[in-house]
Amino acid sequence: MSIPRPEHPRPQFVREAWMNLNGTWDFLFDFGNSGLDRELWRDDAFDAALKSSPMPTSITVPFCPESRLSGIGYTDWIAAVWYRRSFRLEENQTGGRVLLHFGAVDYHAVVWINGQKAGEHRGGYSSFTFDITALARTGDNTVTVYAEDNNRSGRQPYGKQSDKYQSHACSYTRTTGIWQTVWLEFTPKNAISYAKLTPVVQNRALLVDAEITGGKRVRAEAFYAGRPVGEAEGEAVYGQAHLEVKLSELHLWDAGMPELYDLILTLDGEDRVESYFGMRSVEVDKTGLRLNGKRVFMRTVLDQGFNPEGIYTAPDDDFLRRDIELSMDLGMNGARLHQRVFEERTLYWADRLGYLVWGEYADGHRLDDAEGIACFLPEWMETVRRDYSHPSVIGWCPENESYWAHDVNPVCQRTYYAVTKAMDPTRPVIDSSGGVHFVTDMYDIHDYEQDPAKLRASLAKMLEDPMYVHNPIHQEQLRQNIYEGQPVWVSEYGGTFWNPDEPGGWGYGNAPRTEEEFADRYCGLTAALLDNPRICGFCYTQLTDIEQEQNGLYKYDRSRKFGDAVYDRIREANVRRAAVETED
Repeated sequence: MSIPRPEHPRPQFVREAWMNLNGTWDFLFDFGNSGLDRELWRDDAFDAALKSSPMPTSITVPFCPESRLSGIGYTDWIAAVWYRRSFRLEENQTGGRVLLHFGAVDYHAVVWINGQKAGEHRGGYSSFTFDITALARTGDNTVTVYAEDNNRSGRQPYGKQSDKYQSHACSYTRTTGIWQTVWLEFTPKNAISYAKLTPVVQNRALLVDAEITGGKRVRAEAFYAGRPVGEAEGEAVYGQAHLEVKLSELHLWDAGMPELYDLILTLDGEDRVESYFGMRSVEVDKTGLRLNGKRVFMRTVLDQGFNPEGIYTAPDDDFLRRDIELSMDLGMNGARLHQRVFEERTLYWADRLGYLVWGEYADGHRLDDAEGIACFLPEWMETVRRDYSHPSVIGWCPENESYWAHDVNPVCQRTYYAVTKAMDPTRPVIDSSGGVHFVTDMYDIHDYEQDPAKLRASLAKMLEDPMYVHNPIHQEQLRQNIYEGQPVWVSEYGGTFWNPDEPGGWGYGNAPRTEEEFADRYCGLTAALLDNPRICGFCYTQLTDIEQEQNGLYKYDRSRKFGDAVYDRIREANVRRAAVETED
């Protein structure tokens, strides 16, 4: 049987010796969340539960049980789930380190190998790894996974997963348990565990910060189009090595022009990791974003990454690439990867296609006490660390529309901003997209006004006063808002409802009566943003329909919603020169 999602899940850190564990696993629903009391990590207890279960007892990983691709499709609330499968290791695979990787498990995961606890992780979006060398053995092995999920706790981020039984408005089908690839990796005892890649364009150099488990000499070799273009070597101190790879050829990664270098990292001539990087700089000035010193107007789309078959998980790798191509076909140069952490294969394709993305996180945790920080920050830090080296990521935004907690939000938002900036000073950070801003590199707003003339008039006030910014948030919520002259980005607009074939859906504003009227509205709203020199980018809501939310530019299955003439007008509207682009 073929393995679902067989491609390497971490394309910027590849070893030859790895084993994909996707496929059929034993599976148990644990509606009473009693499995820990029943000790289901023991094979005899798990087997007894399988025999007595009235529910499906197998699942296709990495698809969540709510999805059709999992083979189950159960969409009611699930308190906890259990997984089990066996795998066989050869002697040459157990001579060094054996690492067990999870792309993502929602939300609290506990893992056992051969009945012994390997570790646990909290966070439904970030990737994690356990070193199972001491627990794995040559021959047959068993991995057992418990996952607890409670979107209604107020103590875990869940993004756009519905907090009600049914999907509603802009909340959709939930995801429980494993939803990204599970795999094993086999390394020497002394191995590279992590590499942080920082391009320094002005120095024609790549900085490599490598973390190792044992060993001494780290070597980095860069190649462009197969030609060697730079190398560096250094000795690790306290498990870390810092290298500067000077490049003999400089090829800049840019929007739509994805120049990439290959990179090989080795440790003591034994461990070998294949990677890649892009040389580009990201800066923000008072009028907007500069990529490699040149102004770039952000023509972006809101991408939430849901799909009808896999929910959070793409059916295959081509699906991830195609979503980016659908956006670029309409003249977009990037996306807000919205209200969740996307799998690394999405960033891989963004890197390969020259697509600008903002890395975001999921809302859902409470912001009205300090515990909210503890629930949020560790996983967000894991996310920034994982995705730091991707050239397509041009900015970070940990929060979205945090209006309701504005009395205490300064503590949380300032903390998230400061930590993100400390981890990555090379990219802009927005404290809360479209929300109440307290400390931010860009001032972004969300405005779903459907009348182009009214939107244009609201934004025109910004031309009269350089310290005035239009923000449709209620003034009571804005009383603590801080604007200090940052560039302004309309990071959500449009969202126009359109799907006459499926009545009863939801979208912003009154639905247009004809396709031509939709195109007129889209072009008018977009022109209002492009024509204002205080606006440095737009983000249209959204790329595709998602379940009942029918305001996408494509249907949920990615088929076209409109005739060719409408898409031609959308493309023409998007690529037109922006007023801010006429400035130096």
